[in-house]
Amino acid sequence: MSGRRRLAVFISFSGDGGVERMITNLCAEFAEHVHVDLLALKLGGGHASRIADTVNVVELRAQHAWTAVGEVTRYLEQMRPDAMLVAKDRAGRAAIRATARARSSAPVFIRLGTNLSAALERKDRFSRWLRVWPMRRVYPHSAGVIAVSEGVRQDTMLVTGLPPERVHVIRNPVITSRIDAQAAEPVPHPWLADKTLPVIMGMGRLTAQKDFPTLLRAFARIQSQCPSRLVLLGEGPKPGDRERHEQIARDLGVADRVLLPGFQKNPYAWLSRADLFVLSSAWEGSPNALTEALALGIPSVSTDCPSGPQEILDGGRYGPLVGVGDDEAMAGAMLATINAPLSADRLREAVAEYRADLSARRYLQLMRLI
Repeated sequence: MSGRRRLAVFISFSGDGGVERMITNLCAEFAEHVHVDLLALKLGGGHASRIADTVNVVELRAQHAWTAVGEVTRYLEQMRPDAMLVAKDRAGRAAIRATARARSSAPVFIRLGTNLSAALERKDRFSRWLRVWPMRRVYPHSAGVIAVSEGVRQDTMLVTGLPPERVHVIRNPVITSRIDAQAAEPVPHPWLADKTLPVIMGMGRLTAQKDFPTLLRAFARIQSQCPSRLVLLGEGPKPGDRERHEQIARDLGVADRVLLPGFQKNPYAWLSRADLFVLSSAWEGSPNALTEALALGIPSVSTDCPSGPQEILDGGRYGPLVGVGDDEAMAGAMLATINAPLSADRLREAVAEYRADLSARRYLQLMRLI
């Protein structure tokens, strides 16, 4: 590996979300071409165990991006990487500061995975300014921003003021070479083995962003016409998040048909056996769970949230799009899709651009490492 170019990847493992999963996928693919140093804050959670053995993990002592500036500076001075890829906004700003301190010539690329305007919509004016102003000041010092969808790209240009040529779209590295083998692993729950009732699935952290209460209400609506079961894969960041969702199911009278098994290291063994996948999010960047469902040939319904579902489902060509928070429209779309699903082959067509090897190659080409 000594002759290979060196790429530093900086990320905070702040949970079991999609960002962590995408970065571990990317690093495994990057390591096929370059030497990869993964600078990890708060290394933990289910995705940390998925980091490939070919990736050199540099576990930082700091617990926050800003307090890690000194450690990142020292790394840059000692290792002199050829480029740095940073996941998430705060880590990106910290990396640019560290690069200046180290007088490093390594270009810093910041990967943004969410629609910031939508995420900040519920915040007060001062909180929005506090988040956006540093981006407008610091991002011009980066080599570029990599957005996970065209919607995120447009929003990033609006928020940061960066010109179009500085903001690039590269699709998420969702579909790995392992996904089919993982999907074929043993059935993880009796509901998926004994298909006496159709199984509907949602997947993601139990947060306001994912808006599972709307999915629960839509699920309750269809029970008289389509008795079924609902599985919500994921864990909440706060104690009691799972219990709150279970209470909603009890209030709706569907608790006996709803399962919340928590975070699953291999969600594909569950997802591949679903009859329908539903994305109920209020906002996204490019929803990985929806992409994974389509890659496995699972019929899907999604909210038309900013950003990503419009692009992935091609305006409704590969699955219905409904208004955010509209459980009545979601219920109608769920029934229609269960009754007349698209073929698995056609659904897989929608996500051909989301292969991990292709995504990683585009990152490396943009950073001029291959």
